[in-house]
Amino acid sequence: MDAQVVRADIKDYGFLLIPHFSMMCFSATIEPLRQANRASGKVLYRWHFLSPDGEPVQASNGVIVIPEGGLDTELELNTIIVCCGINAERFRDTATFSWLRRQARKGVRIGGISTGAIVLARAGLLHGYRSTIHWEHLDNYCEEFPDLDVTNTLFEIDRDRFTCSGGIASLDLMHKLIERDHGAEVSGAVSEQFLHHHVRAADDPQRMALRERLGVSHAKLLNVLELMEANLEEPLSRAELAAVAGVSVRQLERLFKTYLGRTLGHHYLDLRLKRARLMLRQTSQSVLKVAVACGFVSASHFSRAYRQKFGQPPRADR
Repeated sequence: MDAQVVRADIKDYGFLLIPHFSMMCFSATIEPLRQANRASGKVLYRWHFLSPDGEPVQASNGVIVIPEGGLDTELELNTIIVCCGINAERFRDTATFSWLRRQARKGVRIGGISTGAIVLARAGLLHGYRSTIHWEHLDNYCEEFPDLDVTNTLFEIDRDRFTCSGGIASLDLMHKLIERDHGAEVSGAVSEQFLHHHVRAADDPQRMALRERLGVSHAKLLNVLELMEANLEEPLSRAELAAVAGVSVRQLERLFKTYLGRTLGHHYLDLRLKRARLMLRQTSQSVLKVAVACGFVSASHFSRAYRQKFGQPPRADR
């Protein structure tokens, strides 16, 4: 923090760093607090780093953060942010879950960034609350916690809980939290300092529109591409997709070649295999169940296609 500041009503944030946490999310969450202090000329926020065992924690990019301590560190916190990233599905530390529940009973506001929602949900802290998570993990999150109220928004702030899909959406979340604490002038100054000119609303979509993501502007082709992404478990036939688009199968194939440089079948297979890879990495479902969920008629067919696409069998990715 800057040295020459005036003390104020300080809010203490605790950052609980889970191994392989996202450095992007971590930085985009903590830097707005620093800038809020600088912009206001007061110590509005302090922050503390914790890890489940008190040991240094490595982010997914290899950077190591040395925490102040573990869960037994004596701190009076207003807010706890659970910072996660890849491999959050494997985190099942009951001591951490118990500690989070104790903090919640004290009235501490608790949030999860990126896949931090998984940790909060496993601790039982999201029942009766809206929550969100990064789009890559959304389906598996809903499957593990079918009773939760899950959205696909950028972030959710629901009373004393908040969750964020991650990435630079963390900046949008922090803008809103700082605005709630200290008003639009302070939050605006923070966003302006970071050249964050367009602060997105909580319910803005996570993913880029297909038009921007694939560089496709043809309306009929975009309609077909959306249908394909929505029907991976039971793939639609070429004739069904062509009928929806109002063109012949031959015309539809020509559109795929022109705009995507591949056949319809190749694109559909690629979508299903990428989905399968996420499921293998994020769930404990059998290879056969993953194959069926991604529209393959047999495990052997799935394994052959998977090896051809990724250069290794499905079990190697698990």
